[in-house]
Amino acid sequence: MSTPPLPEDFLAQLSSLLGDEEAIRLKEVLLQAPKISIRCNPAKPFARSLGKRPIPWTKTGFYLDERPSFTLDPAFHAGAYYVQEASSMIIEYALHQLGIPKGIYLDLAAAPGGKSTLLSSYLGEEGFLVANEVIQARAQILKENIIKWGLGNVLVSQNDPEHFTPLEGFFDLVLVDAPCSGEGMFRKDPQAREEWSEEHVALCCLRQKRILDKAASLVKGGGYLIYSTCTFNRKENEGVISALLEEFAFTPVRIPLDPSWGIEESRFDTEEGQAYGYRFYPHRVEGEGFFFSILQRPESFGTKAAKSKKEQRVSQVKPVGEKEGQALEEELGLDGKGSYFLFQENLFRIQKSFSKEVASLLRTLNVRYFGVELGKKQGKEWIPSHEWAISTLPKFHFPSLELSKEESLDFLRKKDFPLEQAPSGWVLLTYRNLPLGWVKKLDKRVNNYYPKEWRIRMENPNG
Repeated sequence: MSTPPLPEDFLAQLSSLLGDEEAIRLKEVLLQAPKISIRCNPAKPFARSLGKRPIPWTKTGFYLDERPSFTLDPAFHAGAYYVQEASSMIIEYALHQLGIPKGIYLDLAAAPGGKSTLLSSYLGEEGFLVANEVIQARAQILKENIIKWGLGNVLVSQNDPEHFTPLEGFFDLVLVDAPCSGEGMFRKDPQAREEWSEEHVALCCLRQKRILDKAASLVKGGGYLIYSTCTFNRKENEGVISALLEEFAFTPVRIPLDPSWGIEESRFDTEEGQAYGYRFYPHRVEGEGFFFSILQRPESFGTKAAKSKKEQRVSQVKPVGEKEGQALEEELGLDGKGSYFLFQENLFRIQKSFSKEVASLLRTLNVRYFGVELGKKQGKEWIPSHEWAISTLPKFHFPSLELSKEESLDFLRKKDFPLEQAPSGWVLLTYRNLPLGWVKKLDKRVNNYYPKEWRIRMENPNG
């Protein structure tokens, strides 16, 4: 099947943005194969064999010379790295460069999870993230990627932006990676070329403005709003930011960039003075097309608590008392910093320091997952969850067994295989010291507890 050509109106737009000569260079690059890059999980160190060239604006990202079979790499399934486009990793640089305070963050359009896992790593134990996705199928993918990343500082929700109204003024940072015309992804996604038109760009602008109108009200005083797209045109980028600044009081934020990176700084006049955006062109930068802009809300807006319980939905998640929670920490060998909740008989854990805020979120949002699901108790025995297995929480009470790559792939295919060297009971399987999941060894068999819906179906092409 042939690749659709680049739209003529789009090429004319490039000439107005860049001039004819540079537009031709960009067109040539957009017809080439896309770059492949990964971002490593600093909380899951391992002997990395992929990617020798670092991405200059991040400490955790690396370029790959070719695309390997990620499906056949157990470290990928263990959450040791995320396959992410290099340009979008600039968000990590911006967070560190500005020293944005850690607290309660929101990624409003989060699937499949690249920027959410980035924010999760930045926050660590000092913050908590809401990763939201409105589309059910995409929310499920987001949930899986958050679970694999494993830090336990994220709540995955599935809500329209309007559902966040009770949380106005609640968040220290709101990230809006807005649905867009996708011009920057033309070499990765040929379908985006077929969907592109001037009318589609105009429709995207309207959608982006509606989303930002809600997102801006969610930022607390002194907090930050980050807006990003994977498109080049000014209508969806500078135009949308200018419209936002006509309605809301935000201060444009500028960040210093290394000129050798090839990122274009866009300065444009708004009602609030000069604003700044940062645009990635693939003929200048080793990455795909990307744009972002940062705004800060004045301190005078203050911080608002979530609206009263009477105005909120009734959560099906039930908190566990502090005394019982402390007993659970001791029984499970955890660090004493957790708060616990029960949901459908399963036990979930979050950092105690954010229990009040998370309780408000649980009452307000349609929650798909949060913290770390630890499992459930049947009689006197703990049935540990896969989510706990691949989280960064300790699992000292269980023996572990290191597997070879082929053994790991058999486990990930959910095959039953003999583990004569394993002790009886629950055993944590690892690959390169990365937890993969549980098996339970009984007298005559070993039960594989890898989630059925996650199992890999690809066989080794080399046999």
